[in-house]
Amino acid sequence: MSEEIKQGEYTAANISVLEGLEAVRKRPAMYIGDVNVRGLHHLVYEVVDNSIDEALAGYCDHIEVFINEDNSITVQDNGRGIPVDFHEKEQKSALEVVMTVLHAGGKFDKGSYKVSGGLHGVGVSCVNALSTHMTTNVFRNGKIYQQEYACGKPLYAVKEVGECDRTGTRQTFWPDADIFTTTTYKYETLQNRLRELAYLNKGITISLTDLRDKDEEGNARTETFHSEEGVKEFVRFLNNQQNNAPLIDDVIYLNTEKQGVPIECAIMYNTSYRESLYSYVNNINTIEGGTHVVGFRTALTRVLKKYAEENNAKAIEKAKIEIQGEDFREGLVTVISVKVAEPQFEGQTKTKLGNSEISGAVNQAVSEALSYYLEEHPKEAKQIVDKVILAATARIAARKARETVQRKSPMGGGGMPGKLADCSSRVPEECELYLVEGDSAGGSAKQGRSRATQAILPLRGKILNVEKAMWHKAFESDEVNNIITALGVRFGVDGEDDSKKANIDKLRYHKVIIMADADVDGAHIGTLIMTLFYRYMPEIIEAGHLYIANPPLYKCSKGKISEYCYNEEERMAFIEKYADGNEGGIHTQRYKGLGEMNPEQLWETTMNPETRILKQVTIENAANVDYIFSMLMGDDVAPRREFIEKNATYANIDA
Repeated sequence: MSEEIKQGEYTAANISVLEGLEAVRKRPAMYIGDVNVRGLHHLVYEVVDNSIDEALAGYCDHIEVFINEDNSITVQDNGRGIPVDFHEKEQKSALEVVMTVLHAGGKFDKGSYKVSGGLHGVGVSCVNALSTHMTTNVFRNGKIYQQEYACGKPLYAVKEVGECDRTGTRQTFWPDADIFTTTTYKYETLQNRLRELAYLNKGITISLTDLRDKDEEGNARTETFHSEEGVKEFVRFLNNQQNNAPLIDDVIYLNTEKQGVPIECAIMYNTSYRESLYSYVNNINTIEGGTHVVGFRTALTRVLKKYAEENNAKAIEKAKIEIQGEDFREGLVTVISVKVAEPQFEGQTKTKLGNSEISGAVNQAVSEALSYYLEEHPKEAKQIVDKVILAATARIAARKARETVQRKSPMGGGGMPGKLADCSSRVPEECELYLVEGDSAGGSAKQGRSRATQAILPLRGKILNVEKAMWHKAFESDEVNNIITALGVRFGVDGEDDSKKANIDKLRYHKVIIMADADVDGAHIGTLIMTLFYRYMPEIIEAGHLYIANPPLYKCSKGKISEYCYNEEERMAFIEKYADGNEGGIHTQRYKGLGEMNPEQLWETTMNPETRILKQVTIENAANVDYIFSMLMGDDVAPRREFIEKNATYANIDA
């Protein structure tokens, strides 16, 4: 007797099995992170990682990446080529298995690859699943083999299409516009990642060619990345990018293997007031750090402290200070790269190394290299110690300034900034803080907001540019203090070793929203606030709490029909839809600033969770973000001018 499935019942008939690569197409974000710009570029990295793995195994030294005119991508290498012989278990070509079966690849066989960037075996098959079309060519055994796919499904069996005298693999794919919010690749994003890979894997040549961008003679934009010195060269590049004056010209460099773990590390001191540490595991940027970073910091503190106490005791005594770990890291640019056979990742973004054994290996390697350097270079060692004493003196000044900020409880009413209009909810997960430019917009926002969950903090003018200021100077700024106090962020409570680390355990609001005018001044204020968060409270960005509000630029009306338009494209679309492209038949109101909107309009366009557009601030590539902030907000004018001239064509500012 067959029974119909009643509504609300949960039986075997409710269980669906997704065959092959359907799971990837159904839930793409599970495999590549998201379906926005980040996920789109991740497809390229997955394919390139396969070529890098071939290089690490010693079979490949040249990788070419092409952005084709139609925004498809071609990646070609001179490795061994994906095997094409018959796979007994799957009863088809090994190439087809690699391209169409999840968790299939050579990364699980320890004999094939000692170390690999892509360890889940989902890499290239995911790319295939999320592309409308993909063509794979394998150059192997003197022959060229080919197979094509549509949305991950093979169109025909692997076939021979010619002969050749080389080896390698060529992958061309067209990302699926039905899955990704955009299918337009950014040259700069790929450029930064490929440059990084060339530094992290010395001796490999990687080229990037953009066939969409040709000069007057028809030559495509192209760039080749190659490094002979690896991370030693990388650390110099990063220091120059940040426009830092070197404290000492030397790069303290080590390239060794401890406990079976290859470790490469480069250290450079400069005259700035911040630490810039970039850590990598199997070429993956571990933005949240992990055990390799712990090992490095422990070794640095122990060796330098011992040296300072033995050789500079009088200077330390005279300054009346006690040196701590963070003092040794001020003005430090470090790149640390480890290759781990079976990495374990944890943390918010799965970019924090968890392997406990790595800490000891890195600690040992850095201790030996640093001790040797200090003994061999007494003059440079003294310069480092003098810098450390200065950092300790500034840290004590910062603590005194900070204590005046953090004395009150963040949840209590006392100690709150005077202009803060708090919300009534005490549940941080549902609370939002709007950082609003100017009192007039602040007044409208206070009237238009949802008082239960939305708090408003108006900012008077432009806040301090913390990029140029010493650490303790920021705490002397009223506006900076107001933001820190309102948020309930505390510094120096996670142990004596890092008084600069922001503790966000008692964060009052889980959405911090920058709301500034859509003009040049508004953009500048937004950048100043983001600089404060990135340099002083990166934990808030990493945890996904920082957003930028996107107010509309126009209100377009035709008779009784009116719509808010957030950019020029939307305005033109409105004109086309309601007036057949005749601009004269449309009334357009241009909002010069948030203060021009009444409370109802501000709520409707920018504050209502149902209709507003928020852009989440993320840290994609720490090295590149560092460069952008140093260049935009630092003292050196020339690189900033060059950046503006280069990118001015993309900006559409009606000011």
